[in-house]
Amino acid sequence: MAVIWHVLGVGSLGSLWATRLARAGLPVRLILRDPARLAAYEAAGGLTLVEQGHSHTLAIPAQTFDAAEPIERLLVACKAYDAEAAVARLAPRLSANAELILLQNGLGSQDAVAAKVPQARCIFASSTEGAFRDGDWRVVFAGHGYTWLGDAKDPTPPTWLNELQTSGIPHEWTPDILTRLWRKLALNCAINPLTVLHDCRNGGLATHHCEVATLCAELSELLGCCGQPAAAEDLHSEVERVIQATAANYSSMYQDVAHGRRTEISYLLGHACAVAARHQCSLPHLTQLQARLITHLQSRGLRTD
Repeated sequence: MAVIWHVLGVGSLGSLWATRLARAGLPVRLILRDPARLAAYEAAGGLTLVEQGHSHTLAIPAQTFDAAEPIERLLVACKAYDAEAAVARLAPRLSANAELILLQNGLGSQDAVAAKVPQARCIFASSTEGAFRDGDWRVVFAGHGYTWLGDAKDPTPPTWLNELQTSGIPHEWTPDILTRLWRKLALNCAINPLTVLHDCRNGGLATHHCEVATLCAELSELLGCCGQPAAAEDLHSEVERVIQATAANYSSMYQDVAHGRRTEISYLLGHACAVAARHQCSLPHLTQLQARLITHLQSRGLRTD
C-alpha cells in the first residue's frame, strides 16, 4: 500500500506539490490549521491547479492537526517562521520511521525543525519552481524550475523519488544540499528585498543592474566567509538569469508584503546578516538593504522578525 503524502502548508509550493501528486493518483492528505479552514476548504470542493490557462480541481482529502491518522511522510511547505511550531504539534502523530521534506525558504528553520523531531529523517529541499495563488485554494503554475533534495546526515536517496518523477515534479537528489540552500539564500537576498523596495516584478530589477551587482559581490564574499565557495561561483550571472527567466513573476516576499503578510526576512536577509556578523565579515550594502527593508515593513505595519 502506497505511503500517504501528508502536506502541511497549502501556500504556493505546498499546493503545487499536492495537486501534482494527487493528479498522478498518489494518496495525499492536506493538514489544515483548524476546523474553520477545513470547512472552508471542503466548501470549495478541493484545490485548483491552473496550468497554461487550464484549471483542474482535485478533491484532495484534508484534516486538522489533531486527526488520529499516523504520519509516515510529511511535506512541510509552510512558511519558515511557522515550521518549527507546526511540526512540534504534529510530532505525536509521526511514525517511528517518519520522513519530513522541508520546503522552507532561507536557512535556520530546517535545523530548528530537525531538533524538534530527532527520531525522524529530515530531508532538506531547495526549489526554483514558480507558483502563486490567485485565490483561496487556487495555485497558478508560473514557471518551470527544479527542486534539489538532500540529507546532510545521510546521502542515501529515499525510495519515493520515483513518485516525484511520476508526478512531473522535476527534481534531483544531491549529497551537497547545504550548498544548494546557501545558493538559494543568496539568490533570494539579491532579488526578493529589491522587488519589495522598488515595487516591481522580478523583471523590473533589470533597471537596477548596479545595485544587483553590488549585492551579488557582497553575497559572494559572505559565502566564502562561511565555507561555501561553491555556492558563490558565478552568482551574479545566475541572479541575472533568474531575473530574466522569472521576469513576469512577483517574488514570494513581494507577494507577502502586498497581501499584508509576515515575510521570511529573518530566514533570508536576517540570516545572511547574522552570519556575516558572526564571521566579522563587513558587508555594508547588505546591512543597509536589511535596514531599508525593516523600515519599509514597519511603514506598512508588518512584523520585522
